[in-house]
Amino acid sequence: MTITDEDCLAETLAFNEQFEAAAASRPARGQAPSADTLALLRRNRLGGDTPPVRLPHAQSRVVEGGVKLRTFVPDRVDGVYLHIHGGGWAFGSADGQDERLWRLAVQARLAVVSVEYRLAPEHPFPAGPDDCEAVARWLVEHAATEFGTERLLIGGESAGAHLSVVTLLRLRDRHGITGAFRAAHLLFGPYDLSMTPSQRSFGPRQLLINTDSLRGIYELFTPGMDVERRRDPELSPLFANLAGLPPARIVVGTEDPLLDDSLFLAGRWQAAGAPVQLGVVAGAMHGFTLFPLTVTEREQQRERDFLATA
Repeated sequence: MTITDEDCLAETLAFNEQFEAAAASRPARGQAPSADTLALLRRNRLGGDTPPVRLPHAQSRVVEGGVKLRTFVPDRVDGVYLHIHGGGWAFGSADGQDERLWRLAVQARLAVVSVEYRLAPEHPFPAGPDDCEAVARWLVEHAATEFGTERLLIGGESAGAHLSVVTLLRLRDRHGITGAFRAAHLLFGPYDLSMTPSQRSFGPRQLLINTDSLRGIYELFTPGMDVERRRDPELSPLFANLAGLPPARIVVGTEDPLLDDSLFLAGRWQAAGAPVQLGVVAGAMHGFTLFPLTVTEREQQRERDFLATA
């Protein structure tokens, strides 16, 4: 395992301390939040306390199956990136990262399509994965006519990374589709909903997520399921056969309770036959790319480089 960005470790750890110190003033995730807390978390930026900026040149539309999308189409399009947002399957939105996704679209020359999948607890598993699968199939069939290219990429952050892998597996297993998506970009995802050792041992530290909040969010997404049921490969792709999946870039921070998930998935992905770039960011907490850090700037540049050349 190669750890990156150790030259930024002091800044990254100092931010973690500040974030943890301010935890008492933030609404808790997981643990069956009240309707008011859920509404607040959904209204504001992920990890923040202000609403996101919505850009006028981003387009909202609805595709087959009634799934809503947010699309970002620059002047030059060399591929289509299917983006799946994070938020623990319960928060976040397709229009919650307009600025970042538009910058990615322009700099990587990609049409970015972000999925407004249904959220738990109102719509638990399998609603969110069903929506992501529907949009992926729509792109396989219509990307050439809609965007002028058949070069497809997929990825997301946290729950969005999980849903990206689930979507690739569903395309392969349900529809016999492999190779349509050329690469996957997976940021700090949970790939074992029965909890890897790093999830179980992380404890109560308030670094966006922790052991208890993960348990709570898994209950929102998969209500009433026991640990064994959550090991089903349809829910936990770490237990799936990963043959036939595309090259991937898998990223996680050393201070993330989901560290093991990325390390284990990278090993299994590579063993199944596809190239993997594994990035482990020194000192970074879960969701670090949401915050104005040097490691965030670097990681977003690495993401753009990977998606532009994959």
